[in-house]
Amino acid sequence: MPSIALFVFNGDPMCFIHVLLNALDIQARGGRAGIVVEGSATALIEPLAAGDHPLHPLWEKVKSAGLVEGVCRACSKKMGTLQAAEAQGLALLDDMNGHPGMARYREAGYEIITF
Repeated sequence: MPSIALFVFNGDPMCFIHVLLNALDIQARGGRAGIVVEGSATALIEPLAAGDHPLHPLWEKVKSAGLVEGVCRACSKKMGTLQAAEAQGLALLDDMNGHPGMARYREAGYEIITF
């Protein structure tokens, strides 16, 4: 199974849940997956940490599995969730003018899927 980078830009929790589920499924099937949280999806970082959020258990499972590559530094700053990302120990990705670039994933052999 190939390595897959899942770039999630969409901040809709109904979309985000599919990113989380797919990352876990890829890993369970012996593949390598990495989630990059970008754009309006960075607004979910703080709510996902709350124990009462419906996606909290799944978010914690994905983080524990090491499937979160990181969060866009520029977008999390714009959305007001930079400190929440730091508090959760998430990497802040900024190799492309403050945003996470896709090129390094392609160079490492990853397929890229955007949500």
